[in-house]
Amino acid sequence: MQQGKKLSQERAFSVPVDLIRTIAIIGVILLHATNDLTPDSMSQFEIFRWTAVDVYQSFARMGVPLFVMLTGALLLQPSKDESIRSFLKKRWARIGLPFLFWGAAYFVWLYFADHQAVTANTIIQGLFTGPYFQFWYIYMLAGLYLLTPILRIVVAHADDQTMKYFIVLWVLGASIMPTVGYFTSYNLGSSVFAIVGWVGYYILGIYLLTVKIRRSLLVAFTSVGVALAAIGTYFMACSVGGPQQYYFQEYLSPTMILASVMFFLLLNTIKMPSFKTAPIQTEADPKPSNPSKPRKLLSLISQNTLPIFLLHLMVLYSLQRGYFGFTINGATINSIIGIPLITVITLFICLAIIIPLKKVPGLKKLIG
Repeated sequence: MQQGKKLSQERAFSVPVDLIRTIAIIGVILLHATNDLTPDSMSQFEIFRWTAVDVYQSFARMGVPLFVMLTGALLLQPSKDESIRSFLKKRWARIGLPFLFWGAAYFVWLYFADHQAVTANTIIQGLFTGPYFQFWYIYMLAGLYLLTPILRIVVAHADDQTMKYFIVLWVLGASIMPTVGYFTSYNLGSSVFAIVGWVGYYILGIYLLTVKIRRSLLVAFTSVGVALAAIGTYFMACSVGGPQQYYFQEYLSPTMILASVMFFLLLNTIKMPSFKTAPIQTEADPKPSNPSKPRKLLSLISQNTLPIFLLHLMVLYSLQRGYFGFTINGATINSIIGIPLITVITLFICLAIIIPLKKVPGLKKLIG
């Protein structure tokens, strides 16, 4: 147990939290920005545009796994001494209140913007499954929070060999065997591997902080993972089509696990001063200096990733539908330029809305 605690304490202070959160939320927005900017026709030029969108999507898919691994790295520290009640109370304040606030906002959006009927039944169903599709993440996160007090004990007692065994079982059960079953006629009983879903990424978050691989290899493996996801999607689109064409971009596909894990490790090689602790000092200038503007921006985005995650679809669709007085969508701009452009604009509009709202008394905890 002492060994587990020591390893976890060493892991805790090497995570560039603000950088990972910022890249993760950009990935989420980038992914959703591709939805309306995917070309419909398949002329030679449109195939080129579709391929560009495919690459954007393959990179952007790493956003949510980055969030989950970072959460695991921060919360699965066995050294954290708090009761289950205290932990769950903090998590409720973290995601429960924003869920209610933004959930109510999306019911209003459904009625006025999407012109859907909002009844007692839709509200009740919305509370069970989420009022809008990005809320699936909140439910997944809630499930991981419920497991966290148990997983902390597992991490505290597990040695390196046991952690590796856990991760191998997860990769086999969540990714490898489903892929074999998908592309062949051979299916292993689903009950053999009980460790599936997002818990593997969550555990990986704490485990990977002691894994050291050369940065050049991490760049290469990340690139291979993204490239294989994009190439696999292209060939699936040519041969199968429909929703199944995105198999290699699914979060638990072998390609996405490879890309996301390697990218998380790569980001952890970047040494950045903490934005939440003391100001920066150098030997040449022993007096504390203020963080640079890029560092302040990273910190600002990092502190607001939850409300940005929940708000961004309203902003994104408003841009695509012209609610701001101008329109950016597949009919008005080339996808290659439009996707990163609408991503950046959406991010900064979200900040422009969230920051003033947080200054309203009583709203900060509700917004997230």
